Amino acid sequence: MPKRLLKYKNYDIHSITTVAGLDATAPRYNANIVSWVMTTDMKATVVAVALYKVDYTIELVRASGILNVNLLATDQTRLIRKFGQQSGRTSDGRAIDKLKNVPFALDQRGCPYLTEAIGYAQCSVMHSTDAGDHELFICEVQKQIVLNPDKEVMTYAFLKEKKLVRG
Repeated sequence: MPKRLLKYKNYDIHSITTVAGLDATAPRYNANIVSWVMTTDMKATVVAVALYKVDYTIELVRASGILNVNLLATDQTRLIRKFGQQSGRTSDGRAIDKLKNVPFALDQRGCPYLTEAIGYAQCSVMHSTDAGDHELFICEVQKQIVLNPDKEVMTYAFLKEKKLVRG
């Protein structure tokens, strides 16, 4: 039994994909794992996304103001380690290609999305605010695309059951 109330919640698991430097010769892409994504209005046209302040992804989101929220499926567990347990940059600051060997495509804005995810929401940042060790990004949902409707949603409980995260 969890000792803290919020550990009882069964969050859906997402990957945030983003890009910066579209005006440069080599755009910078990155992806990470998040569980704190929620709609904030009745029409699901605004979402709040919590990003860990030290992640490379947050740097790119701040620079570009765009991101995609990818809803992960249970057959994508390999992404937990790849996106969630390694940084998008080396200790000397060089970027790592976390999307290497991961099926993805670019939306019309040039932002990556995961083609094997259940789907994704194209978002643009409206504003952000400090939220402890995370920064909370309030984003306008520009488009929602369902790619693989028959897949099962990956949840926090699923990851605990598979021993991919600690409880």
